[in-house]
Amino acid sequence: MATIKKNATPSAETQIEALRVAKATQKEGQTKEQTKLIAQGIQKGIEQYKKQQKSKARDRDKLKKKTTQSKNNQSETIDNPLPVPQIIYKQHWLPWGIIVASWIGFGAYLAYSNVL
Repeated sequence: MATIKKNATPSAETQIEALRVAKATQKEGQTKEQTKLIAQGIQKGIEQYKKQQKSKARDRDKLKKKTTQSKNNQSETIDNPLPVPQIIYKQHWLPWGIIVASWIGFGAYLAYSNVL
């Protein structure tokens, strides 16, 4: 299991960014100490955000790895497929018989009615 650093110092980039944001939102009459405290709060927020993004990235990588493994397993099963039963549809003779009889009847009607 990985060890977690409790007192890790934030990167210089984060410190500079936090100080820049704190100075940008500085109000009139605010002391340097207050600005520094605000910068520290912003810095902690940035660090927390970075940790969350790293966690999400790890989760995405795990999911990606899992899906690729499942695809590999599926390709193995495709190489050795199980026999698939064939479905045979049988049609009843009655509808076809009715159609044939109606055409024969229609032909007989036309033949004896002198329409042709």
